This record gives sequence, C-alpha cells and structure tokens, in this order.
Amino acid sequence: MAPRQRFVSARDGLRLAARDWAGPADATPLLCLSGISRSGLDFIHVAEHFAGTRRIVALDYAGHGESGRAAAPGRYAPQMAIGDVLDAMAALGLHRVALLGTSFGGILGMALGTVRPGVLAGLALNDTGPSLQQGGLDSIGEIIGRDPGFATRDEAVAFLKARLPPLGITEAGWPEVAERTYQHGRDGRWHPRWDIRIVDILPKNGAGAPDLWPFFRAIPEIPTLLVWGQESTVLAARTVQDMRAARPEMALCSLPGIGHAPGLGEPAALEAIGRWLAQMP
Repeated sequence: MAPRQRFVSARDGLRLAARDWAGPADATPLLCLSGISRSGLDFIHVAEHFAGTRRIVALDYAGHGESGRAAAPGRYAPQMAIGDVLDAMAALGLHRVALLGTSFGGILGMALGTVRPGVLAGLALNDTGPSLQQGGLDSIGEIIGRDPGFATRDEAVAFLKARLPPLGITEAGWPEVAERTYQHGRDGRWHPRWDIRIVDILPKNGAGAPDLWPFFRAIPEIPTLLVWGQESTVLAARTVQDMRAARPEMALCSLPGIGHAPGLGEPAALEAIGRWLAQMP
C-alpha cells in the first residue's frame, strides 16, 4: 500500500510534509516521528508491516525530507518542533494518536505528554529517554553537521558503513539506507536529506544533554514501550533500568548487538510494536 504525500502549513507558514498510509477510521492512528537528522522514510518498513490495520502518518520535521527549510537554524529548536507536530496533527485530523518516536522524535513525544497529554493514546520510545549520553550526541553531530556531497551512492554507502554503529544492516540493505539518508541533487551529487544547520540545536560547549526526567515522569498513564539497542552510545543501560523502575508497566524490547538507533525493521521490534499497538484498538 503506497502512502499519500501530504503537505500542510505550520503556523508561521513553513511547509511540513508527511507520508500518510490509509487505515480504518475507528482505529487509533499511529504517528511516527524520526531522529534529529532523519525523515519519515525511516518508517516505511513499520508502515508496510502494519499496513491496513490503522492509519499511519510519518512526519518530516521542518528542515527535513520534503518539508521546507527555515531562514534561520533557530527555527529547528525542539520547542518549535513540538509546535509543528501539533500543527500537523491538527491539519491532518490526528486528534489522539499512538506515537512512535525515534531518538529526537521520542523526546518530542515525552514533551507532548507534558504540554498536551490528551493527544497521546500511547507512546513508544526508540532508543531514547530522559537522560542521554553526551558522547553519543557528539558522534551524531559529527555526521549531521556536514554535507560531504558524494559523487556516487557507493561513496555514501562507504561513508555510512565506516561511521554508523552496528545496526544489523545486511550488505544488500546498505543502498536503501544510503538513499534514505542522502538524495541525488541537481548537481549530480548526493546530499543530506536534512538542513545541516540542524546541528546547531545540539548541546555544545560542554553544556551537556538536558535533564528530561520531568517530561518522562509526566507521561500520562498510557501504554508505553521502550525499544533499546544494547550497544547504544546514546541511551545507557543504567538509564534503561531507571526508566523501568520509574514506570514498571513500560514494555521493553532489548536488541542485542544493535546501536543507536534501531531501524525498527527487526522482527523483535516489530513484534513489540504490534503488542503495544494492540492495547490501542
């Protein structure tokens, strides 16, 4: 089932894009939010797996994918992204959703649980939580803050192979990963699918990652799931333990040998997402 490409406007007029897979009107829709330099393309395998069971929407943040680029990088700040998510939900008729957020997307999901808890029927966090490791964030920044302008897709594949953590990607799967990360430009070279100025919103100058525990503790009593890559340099094992202690009812899908962030095409991850969604018919 192919998605419908949707375009809506944020309150300041910036264009926001989303992929929208149709589903039964009486089922809780699934809203997918990607990582800080990623796009809705990352959820194609999730959407294909659950196609037809419920409506599925994967949003491109401002500065990502098919959405518009901002005049100034401050427009990409998390508080602006939260407003964009709410604007897109209103425009797309998503009044209450099961939210699946990878990394930065999960942070936005936790924030929504604080500022607009009524919109969440459930929350699934993909390798993110209330305390993040600065070393992992620094590694992310090294990739997203540059445009290598690869001459070929093979060059992009080689670059990602050398820098990404273990993600269980098969040899045959790397070209798809490269195409979800970079796009072929008019100049014939491969460029990031995001505005590289997004790197400016990451913590820097020794500031450290923000304390997000107030957001996590404010998540309403809804079905929750944590997908964790055991080799993650962003979400530490101790944080996972603390999260489970704070929310004993939260389901955990732990993926051995996988770093930040799981692609969610892993059978165990899809099974866990399916069990989580089953709680929200």
